[in-house]
Amino acid sequence: MERIFIALGSNLGDRQNNLDRALEALAVTVRITSRSSVHETDPAYVIDQPSFLNMVIAGETGLAADPLLSELKRIEADIGRVPTRRNGPRVIDLDILYYADQVIETDVLIVPHPRIAERVFVLEPLCEVAAELRHPVLKLTTRELLERLRDGQ
Repeated sequence: MERIFIALGSNLGDRQNNLDRALEALAVTVRITSRSSVHETDPAYVIDQPSFLNMVIAGETGLAADPLLSELKRIEADIGRVPTRRNGPRVIDLDILYYADQVIETDVLIVPHPRIAERVFVLEPLCEVAAELRHPVLKLTTRELLERLRDGQ
């Protein structure tokens, strides 16, 4: 079993229900060990869209990273996500933040998530479940990443 962290976000439809459905579907292949509270956040990158509900879960899975990504994409499709513009509105978004302490870079998957250090909407809920988790590349804890971002670094 590998320790994983997944970010969940939704800004279309019944946002809380979308998160709940994703959590239920994730529980089939991920043993969820902790979860953050739900944070309502303004959109980033593309600002002309509704606000998001975001949260992070910690868990364990027997799936390797690539099959886990495939499972997340299947769950997104089952909940109703359809391809749109990058960073546009979506019913559900599931991102692998960390997969054990591995650094993975393939054509379809980059772990740790490449934009984790610039996203308050990920770092705040991640801090609730893993404040002392150390980024395997940046060598900073979640708390340190969040503090640096808030300080404008």
